[in-house]
Amino acid sequence: MLDELFLEHPRAVGETYLQHQRRAFGFAGRLIAAGLACALHALAPGLFVRAASATVERLHDEMTRRGPVAAPAE
Repeated sequence: MLDELFLEHPRAVGETYLQHQRRAFGFAGRLIAAGLACALHALAPGLFVRAASATVERLHDEMTRRGPVAAPAE
């Protein structure tokens, strides 16, 4: 159970638990920043015109260039 919860997915993408944790926290920080930019864009459309979409594109590129894709969560 613990292996499935903490190690199976990182192993499937070719990372240790700590490597995966560091990468996931990095993605989380960038997604939070993109979300804030998106909220400010909603209030003032001239601000952060491409910030959120550019962030999502970069994150997608990073994710698709990494190790084997793990089975989707159920």
